[in-house]
Amino acid sequence: MSPLRRLAVFAAASDGKDPALRSLAYDVGAELARRGIGLVYGAGGSGLMGALSQGALDAGGEVIGVIPEEMIAREWGRHDLTRLRVVGTMHERKAEMAALADGFLAIPGGLGTLEEIVEVWSWSYLGIIDEPVGFLNVGGFWDPFLGAVRGIAEAGFIRPEAVSRLVVAPDLDQALAGLESLAQDPDPGPAGSGAADAT
Repeated sequence: MSPLRRLAVFAAASDGKDPALRSLAYDVGAELARRGIGLVYGAGGSGLMGALSQGALDAGGEVIGVIPEEMIAREWGRHDLTRLRVVGTMHERKAEMAALADGFLAIPGGLGTLEEIVEVWSWSYLGIIDEPVGFLNVGGFWDPFLGAVRGIAEAGFIRPEAVSRLVVAPDLDQALAGLESLAQDPDPGPAGSGAADAT
């Protein structure tokens, strides 16, 4: 049985320019459901977020959405989920998602996706949480960001072990394997899969 009962997935609220990414998001949601891993996400109904949640729902999976009241008022959320948690602020949203999840994964997205995954990574870095953090780096999507991370580490502002503990994988199978490995052994030492070696 997977140590990941629920996975928080951060994704774009828009479709982006590459239609293949919408299909990817749908497939991620469907595969999580097939593996019995619940999806925790930002409750959006559009873009990659909408495709992600639809994939999980279509495959019969658990889908928990967490969204601030303001976004519900703007009709940005979907109400056909397994559970919908409406919170007061974006800060409460991220804290609630973190409390519900056993791991975190960023699929392609923009500022919101990047901000969310970096925040939970920083919590892990500070020892606030133990759950693993990863990037689904399909087609090298996250390479520019990961290159910047390596540069910051080389400049001495991020400890190398914090970078090495990031799971970076080109497909979902490898991403889940890396996250599950870290979830089972939260202190793997230098053998952890990491951004420093990602391509």
